[in-house]
Amino acid sequence: MLQFQELYIFAENRINLFVMNVKEELIDRLIDLAFAEDIGDGDHTTLSTIPADAMGKNMLLIKEDGVLAGVDMAKRIFARFDDELQVEVLIEDGAEVKKGDIAMYVTGRVRSLLQTERLMLNVMQRMSGIATMTRKYVRQLEGTNTRVLDTRKTTPGMRIMEKEAVRIGGGVNHRIGLFDMILIKDNHVDFAGGIEQAVSRAKEYCKECGKDLEIEVEVRTLEDLQKVIDMGGVKRIMFDNFDTEKTRKAVEMVAGRFETESSGGITFDTLRDYALCGVDFISVGALTHSVKGLDMSFKAVQ
Repeated sequence: MLQFQELYIFAENRINLFVMNVKEELIDRLIDLAFAEDIGDGDHTTLSTIPADAMGKNMLLIKEDGVLAGVDMAKRIFARFDDELQVEVLIEDGAEVKKGDIAMYVTGRVRSLLQTERLMLNVMQRMSGIATMTRKYVRQLEGTNTRVLDTRKTTPGMRIMEKEAVRIGGGVNHRIGLFDMILIKDNHVDFAGGIEQAVSRAKEYCKECGKDLEIEVEVRTLEDLQKVIDMGGVKRIMFDNFDTEKTRKAVEMVAGRFETESSGGITFDTLRDYALCGVDFISVGALTHSVKGLDMSFKAVQ
């Protein structure tokens, strides 16, 4: 018979495998949709000006300092469109890049190079911008035990890529979607009739459905926090819109029995103040919803 720890590892691995399969499927569907959106019934400019047998070579030129992300995704985009394209990677995901760096060379049919250019750039610029922003937040937390989390405030359809960019930048992924954990927020609490009712129903649901899901609950007051502490059975407690004084008190009340997370109204300038209160995580929507893409271009090598 499996011991508790073995059961936990088995359940965790099963969830991780499910999430990975979802990721793979969503990425392929996104790439296909993006090509359909961009190319339609044909790239008539390229088809009319470039011979079908013309071969060429492009380089990915970095035009702004930052953190590179999306290299693996670019390789996947090239391969899905034309598996004969040859990619030579010079700089890997997660590396800090400078203006003028060349991140990769791609060799193959010129038609394929031209038709994959915009999707690859859109993805890599977006992901690199997110990774660059995340690295900035991670460095702001150096010397503390607090880690920065992403949120579900992502571009529709691009969540998997954007969350991967956060990870590349040194951040931690929160849930991927509504399916891979239970996060009881204020509206759930209000509609359920109270925080105790919401948490109890979540635990009952997992038991009845055979779901091995972590439960996190958001609290708005120290009174609600005490109720959750007394009930137990959750993995993490989120302090919603607490100021630093209230956060420090909340961390003392939890006393290491649950993971803790601060969320709501936290800016880059106040990030470290919250970390010094002792929370395990700080979730930051700005990592994905307010990011400028990193400038780069895909130029022909003559």
